[in-house]
Amino acid sequence: MNRPALQLRLGQQLRMTPQLQQAIRLLQLSIPDLRDELTQLLESNVMLEVLEEPDEPAEPAAEAVIEPEVDVEVDVGDDWPEPTATDVEPGRSSGSEDRLLDIEDPAGSSLVDHLTWQLELAGLEARQLALALAIAESVNEDGYLEETLASIGAPLGADEAEMEDALAVVQQLDPTGVGARSVAECITLQLAQLKAGTPGLALALRVAGGCLESVATLPVPQLARQLGCTAQQLDTALLLVRACHPRPGAALGRNRTEYVVPDVFVRRTARGWTVDLNGASLPRLGINQAYAGALGRGEEHSQLKAQVQEARWLLKSLEIRNETLLKVARAIVRRQSGFLDQGDEAMVPLVLREIAEEVDLHESTVSRVTASKYMHTPRGVLEFRHFFSSSVAGEAGSVSSTAIRAKIRKLIGGEDPGQPLSDARLAELLSGDGVQVARRTVAKYREELGIPTSAERRRAAPR
Repeated sequence: MNRPALQLRLGQQLRMTPQLQQAIRLLQLSIPDLRDELTQLLESNVMLEVLEEPDEPAEPAAEAVIEPEVDVEVDVGDDWPEPTATDVEPGRSSGSEDRLLDIEDPAGSSLVDHLTWQLELAGLEARQLALALAIAESVNEDGYLEETLASIGAPLGADEAEMEDALAVVQQLDPTGVGARSVAECITLQLAQLKAGTPGLALALRVAGGCLESVATLPVPQLARQLGCTAQQLDTALLLVRACHPRPGAALGRNRTEYVVPDVFVRRTARGWTVDLNGASLPRLGINQAYAGALGRGEEHSQLKAQVQEARWLLKSLEIRNETLLKVARAIVRRQSGFLDQGDEAMVPLVLREIAEEVDLHESTVSRVTASKYMHTPRGVLEFRHFFSSSVAGEAGSVSSTAIRAKIRKLIGGEDPGQPLSDARLAELLSGDGVQVARRTVAKYREELGIPTSAERRRAAPR
């Protein structure tokens, strides 16, 4: 029979405090994501406030080789002349406020929104506008009409003739080719926008109308015989067909443009390469001393006191983030100073473990720091991960894969166009330079660089 008993055990267990969890989360956020996070915290915590920027720069202007852009405010007097109607710039309102008109970013709107905007400005009758809008809402993201006209017009009580007229209106909108029901119709709509005297247009319309599948399967001479034309005439027509966009809706773009904000600035000084944080990328936060000082020592206002403590934890986490980011960035620049001086060919092999050992951090922490973080260098804005590359054994020591790619690009750039270098020959030249790589490795790096094979380069060489 089991009897209840008490036992004492000693052990260790790792627990992450909320403060540590917050510090880790902030560490791995990019600047745009961190801005959103700080905005939410400013709205929810009344004890946080944005501090005003100092009037004088922290460093002398002579030392700042690379500086972030800042907005300059200009004080305009009351006697500034009011612009006349002829002086108003395009895109400006001539009203009393004289402000820029709000122009919607087309990259942020969908294809349906773009078509709807055009139809509403087309001056159509109410009936035809309703039918055209129904067709526009049935167009997919690539610009094709997948539903039948009968199914679209049935709820509106429209006959086939009305729907055909409405479809003709939609197919005249931008982008050209939208509202097509097949690839052949899409390309035909785009070719119809060309001038009547365009060389090869009539033949291109014939190819688009019934020979698109044959273009992909038959050689040009055989297809030319079927169409009753010469190979040169068919080549001219195929140039027009291939210039058309098979997915016109995709040309609008589906995502907003994302701008890269550098986390650190790397600059050359008399002392060497220096690394500084981008202080203009994030707002300077602090604790509202007026609110915090008004709180007493009693148990009242416990929620506000908790917000003060949360604000202190946030400021400490941001300080840890900045220190860690700067420490890792400086370690990377020390290791890759040759790349900054000479370019890709001087890139040395580097892995996360080496940086972690140098800055005395865990490898996972360095991985978080280098994710979605960017450096502004004289060689461009580069991601932290760009400075890490695998190594390949060589006679003079290990060589980074980035340096090998740069050497391959340089060798191909200086080759004779009539006699391009094969992958085997490139491997021999690299071996003579002290880099031992196999032919298949050269082929892999060449494909990653987007460089065609030697046979394709020979065919494309000018004669």
